[in-house]
Amino acid sequence: MASITDQMTFLYCFCDDFLKAHPAQAAWRRSNHRAPRFTDAEVVTIGLMQGCLGVATLKGAYLIIAQNFGHLFPGLPCYAQWLARLHNVAALVGRLVSQARPPLSDSLYLIDSKPIPVCKPIRHGRVRLLRDEDAYWGKNKAGWYFGFKLHVLAHHRGTILGAFLTPANWDDRDVAAALAEVVDAGVLLADLGYQDAKELEPLLWDEFELLLLTPAQAPKGQRALVSSVRGRIETCFSGLWSRFVDRVFSRSFHGLWNTIKLKMLHYNLCQAGILPV
Repeated sequence: MASITDQMTFLYCFCDDFLKAHPAQAAWRRSNHRAPRFTDAEVVTIGLMQGCLGVATLKGAYLIIAQNFGHLFPGLPCYAQWLARLHNVAALVGRLVSQARPPLSDSLYLIDSKPIPVCKPIRHGRVRLLRDEDAYWGKNKAGWYFGFKLHVLAHHRGTILGAFLTPANWDDRDVAAALAEVVDAGVLLADLGYQDAKELEPLLWDEFELLLLTPAQAPKGQRALVSSVRGRIETCFSGLWSRFVDRVFSRSFHGLWNTIKLKMLHYNLCQAGILPV
């Protein structure tokens, strides 16, 4: 098993190599001090270490790094400044998610959604968090929750290819076409929630050459197989759950979405074998 230092080194090299190849990603910085001692690669590396350390919060990961590995980051700022820098590079984190993927040899994709609650059910009667940023009520098999919904399109081998975060009351079918833009053609396996979309199936085929297939639409002898393959996206959600995607303590949509992208990035790095575990 790779040590914490080794994992930190791999993460830093991955981020730094991408920034050197795409210097325009640092264009968000408008101050005269355009080359800070604490680089964007270091900022993202510490955020990704949350997954390596297995702690529930970004603050927990920052404190562990600051107390035990601070000598590796001589320009490390305080937590508030680091968090502000991390959210300033949200676009960079999104680009890195799309870069952290292995070569894909086939075109079989999975699509589904996962609830992202912003509070526990006991607080449903008085919750106010993120209401002004479109957090809303949603319902799944476990019952009602308040927050958002994470829509994911993944390769059947597990790599996340595209994702959207929407209010919890949005229908899964409303986001399917937007997610399909990240792939070119192939077969898209979905659950029964997508089968009643009369306009979605021809749209996916005409615009993206994607064949939408649910277990009910599969031939009788292959329905169990389709259900089994489609269920692999639950393994993807389980990987995000183990990275505490259900326990993101952010007070803004921007912070929430960026933190979720960090978790998806760490997951993809592990899936691609870029990050040794």
